[in-house]
Amino acid sequence: MVEMMKNPFFSFPDLENEYPSSYTPLLQDQISKQDHERPRNVQQTSNKGLLLTFSLFICIAFVVVFTGSDHSSMSPVVVIDDDNRPSLSSPSEKLTPIIPRGVSEGVSEKSFHPVSGDGILLFPWSTNMLSWQRTAYHFQPQKNWMNDPDGPMFYKGWYHLFYQYNPDAAVWGNITWGHSVSKDLINWLDLPFAMVPDHWYDINGVWTGSATLLPDGSIVMIYTGSTNESVQVQNVAFPANLSDPLLIDWFKYSGNPVLVPPPGIGAKDFRDPTTALQVSDKWRIVIGSRFNTTGIALVYETTDFLSYKLLDGLLHEVPTTGMWECVDFYPVSTTAANGLDTSVNGPGVKHVLKASLDDTKKDYYALGTYDSETNTWTPDDPELDVGIGIRYDYGKYYASKTFYDQNKKRRILWSWIGETDSETADIKKRWSGVQGIPRVVTFDKKTKTNVLQWPVQEVESLRHSSVEFDKVKVEAGSIIPLDVGTATQLIW
Repeated sequence: MVEMMKNPFFSFPDLENEYPSSYTPLLQDQISKQDHERPRNVQQTSNKGLLLTFSLFICIAFVVVFTGSDHSSMSPVVVIDDDNRPSLSSPSEKLTPIIPRGVSEGVSEKSFHPVSGDGILLFPWSTNMLSWQRTAYHFQPQKNWMNDPDGPMFYKGWYHLFYQYNPDAAVWGNITWGHSVSKDLINWLDLPFAMVPDHWYDINGVWTGSATLLPDGSIVMIYTGSTNESVQVQNVAFPANLSDPLLIDWFKYSGNPVLVPPPGIGAKDFRDPTTALQVSDKWRIVIGSRFNTTGIALVYETTDFLSYKLLDGLLHEVPTTGMWECVDFYPVSTTAANGLDTSVNGPGVKHVLKASLDDTKKDYYALGTYDSETNTWTPDDPELDVGIGIRYDYGKYYASKTFYDQNKKRRILWSWIGETDSETADIKKRWSGVQGIPRVVTFDKKTKTNVLQWPVQEVESLRHSSVEFDKVKVEAGSIIPLDVGTATQLIW
């Protein structure tokens, strides 16, 4: 009880694990309707056939009992080879569990399990059954796999969203940067791929990155590449034509990579640079990593985005939180409702430090103070530190990234929703992953311990009608029925 009082978020349920079901079942009246519409003679024939089938099954069972013990051990089993591909083996080889794709890279948690964690056979969804599962308002490509949002920004009248994408299939792999633009964050126009894995320093994937808009109007994109030896390195790319508001063409710096894992950091523990913040005449980026099981945030300083210096110490660290990926670091105003540019600091400003925990696939954040002189961030409440305190969302919500929308002076939050269904279902429905509805992030002036999130105002354009109630008197303990039709949201 003491711990719950100290941490107001302690009692939040883990909606992701508490409600693991993937799909909403058919409504009972739909099932009943289908039964009533079935011809009567078909029903009678089915009953007779069922009895015959059951009798045949009993006979086969007796045969298996008498002969199975001699021959069952001769059946081949499925094993996974060195390339993580299933194949048939001899009976003497041990059945090896299938490893989820991409887990070693820290970007995917889905797998080809034929049964759920409770040993229950997964429902045999058909393509037609799954077709209606596509979302209507969340951003998602027409088909295939999508995960982390990358480099969101507003430029010359357009909102840009880049994202991790597999152009070949609905499973993780061949990670490329998809690119879409919008005028209102609701309706999106698909553009050609921004970047593809075509150099030794990103041949195993163009991974997560961030955009920085410089005062002179230029744009720098810093992203993680997985090399031909699966080493995580940082690379730089630039728009080929700044006069193009759609930013269709990009070119990679010829001197890539600009950063490699420093001494003491694992080759696969160095990824996802943030948007740069300006301190005096220099720029700083944050990169996630770990020391053993301690999650850490490294800070690099640069003047030209081509050469970098690793600053002494760490921005922050939290033991037992594991690898930090997709780190986000940004200011929020404690006095005003508007968002702040990433480089703002000083009185009336708190800094949010967020990390996506690779071990648990959950996003945690905390409020604190950034000292640019010592390059350290200190949480306001150590009991609500990164990885042990507050989450943006208690459902499926991962690899989140914010950007400052200078058009409407607000900070917007994007995040990947990886769903809970299996890769088998993903392959049948031919897509996987959506982006959450973009949210505006502000400081909570009441609690002063967390941020507030609300869908961007543009979603209001999706409402077609409303029902208002006025002068409704509600007595204590009374129940007043309200006819709200099929509405799913009430605004008080």
